[in-house]
Amino acid sequence: MEIKKFGVIGSGQMGNGIAQVAAMSGLDVIMNDIKEEFVQNGLRTIGKFFDRGIEKGKLTPEQKEAVLGRIKTSTDIADMADADFVVEAATEKENLKFQIFQNLDKICRPEVILSSNTSSIPIGRIAAQTRRPDKVIGMHFMNPVPLMKLVEVIRGLATSEETFQITWQLSEKFGKTPAEANDYPGFIANRILMPMINEAIFALYQSVGSREAIDTVMQLGMNHPMGPLALADLIGLDTCLAIMETLYDGFKDPKYRPCPLLRKYVEAGWLGRKTGRGFYEYT
Repeated sequence: MEIKKFGVIGSGQMGNGIAQVAAMSGLDVIMNDIKEEFVQNGLRTIGKFFDRGIEKGKLTPEQKEAVLGRIKTSTDIADMADADFVVEAATEKENLKFQIFQNLDKICRPEVILSSNTSSIPIGRIAAQTRRPDKVIGMHFMNPVPLMKLVEVIRGLATSEETFQITWQLSEKFGKTPAEANDYPGFIANRILMPMINEAIFALYQSVGSREAIDTVMQLGMNHPMGPLALADLIGLDTCLAIMETLYDGFKDPKYRPCPLLRKYVEAGWLGRKTGRGFYEYT
């Protein structure tokens, strides 16, 4: 099956990044969200990425124009009827994703693959919402999408070999390095990463060290590019909490219990960079 038109549900930090790399690979893209202001914000983010690249001499105005010209914005999920492959990049809420996949299953042609950028929710559970579980797969991009090379490709129990191979090849077309993961909560990346971030939050909660000390130890002592608390702010503390809750619910193991401080920050609306305040403050 030749993929010419690529659909993206969600235009936030993950959705607009996925739309960008798809358009940069030469595909026509439909970027959908629930409000016009959201998709326009997504387009502006893509434009700013190119503006920075143009300033550094790494990209050209012609490349920016070509990529933006390949992205059609949408606020009606019915527009996905034209897509040959769809990736869902909505908020990490199980019921929301279930509803999106139920709708896509009705709208998209039977041969269209439906993928999810979920960072923790089992693919089999999502696939069960459709009549095409063999064509449902996980395609977990890393943030920021245009710069990070990895895509986790996650098979659900019913995912067909054809679906897997098409998704793997599409990841490579995007200039990414795919890695195969089996369908367990958190997959590979977040099963390892999120407990580390959660433990760093526990260290802050229990006054083992200040936020700066914790991040400095992990940066300079473990050679991480950024500390776990700063990384949590970048990911979004609401997303971190949702992933930890998925791990805890999925494994019933107390080692995945979300730190109470993480929950307190999320309840206060301190979600990290996107709200201007998390473990650090942002202007």
